[in-house]
Amino acid sequence: MDDINLHYRFLNWRRRIREIREVRAVRYQERYKRMLKDGDTLSYQGNSDEVGCYVAPRPLSKGNCYFEVTIMDTGVRGTIAVGLVPQYYKLDHQPGWLPHSIAYHADDGKLYNGNPVGQQFGPKCNRGDRIGCGIYADAFDAGLTTVFFTKNSKELLEYVGKGKSIMDVGLAQARQPLCTQSHYFEVEIVDPGEKCYIALGLARRDYPKNRHPGWSRGSVAYHADDGKIFHGSGVGDPFGPRCFEGDIMGCGIMFPRDYEDEVDDGETLDEHPKQGRVQNVLYLNDEDEEEEGDDADQEQEGRKVTVFFTRNGKIIGRREVAVPAGGFYPTVGMLSSGEKVKVDLHPLSG
Repeated sequence: MDDINLHYRFLNWRRRIREIREVRAVRYQERYKRMLKDGDTLSYQGNSDEVGCYVAPRPLSKGNCYFEVTIMDTGVRGTIAVGLVPQYYKLDHQPGWLPHSIAYHADDGKLYNGNPVGQQFGPKCNRGDRIGCGIYADAFDAGLTTVFFTKNSKELLEYVGKGKSIMDVGLAQARQPLCTQSHYFEVEIVDPGEKCYIALGLARRDYPKNRHPGWSRGSVAYHADDGKIFHGSGVGDPFGPRCFEGDIMGCGIMFPRDYEDEVDDGETLDEHPKQGRVQNVLYLNDEDEEEEGDDADQEQEGRKVTVFFTRNGKIIGRREVAVPAGGFYPTVGMLSSGEKVKVDLHPLSG
């Protein structure tokens, strides 16, 4: 009798394991409606007045936090949307229209965040453009969800802080430092906002989030509102012209011939996640406060390099600086309402 009971329990466990596997298979099954899927190509198969929607089989995760869509044909109206939705999203609604979904729409450049009424966000997209969407990997650890979108690998950043004091700085930093293979990046001012308190430059990996780049040690930056350069100090020096809407600000490093890059954990810089490598996207710096007694005199001396800044493709000046331990990371700061920029971490120029 005992043997029979044991066998019965064994069969139950086998059945339970099979049920779990079946549930998981259904859970991660891709879903689509009014779409034709051919390999990695999706095409709309509706009647122009019906939504076609595709939902991938797996969610974004810390190890897979970004994806891109290339527009091969805009069709008649170009009503293409790229974003994030819950697993069982209604497939007859565009992403971004329903609660708990967000999407960037190619036909009008608007952002739809759980609402059928969108807000102006970025440029329209056409045939050949690549729309990217991702989540800052650090947000997973913090229990937050900060979504970003790109067009042709240029990231769109908008200041959403209060802008009431210097403690309201909005800061974003690249995931990898500049190196001899990727030594330059650019920012285009889409909207200067109220005061154009936009700064771009280089900073150490653990730079505090409540400080503009250039204000604290281990950083150097060019500020758009006054054309000054700040190097580890809250007091800037006259450097170049002020920048306005439409201007492109650039920052790069002139490395010595014998310079050796610092690469953490054996990762290869400047490469794409589709190939299982690291993509240099921006993330939100999560350091809270500046350490006590921080000033330029306390900066640890490292290998000297020449940092240069550009405006609309022309070099406006250079500054010799010491590279902090771990390298110099592209960093963007903003501090007044309405500011919006496009960031290109891998421009063809420079």
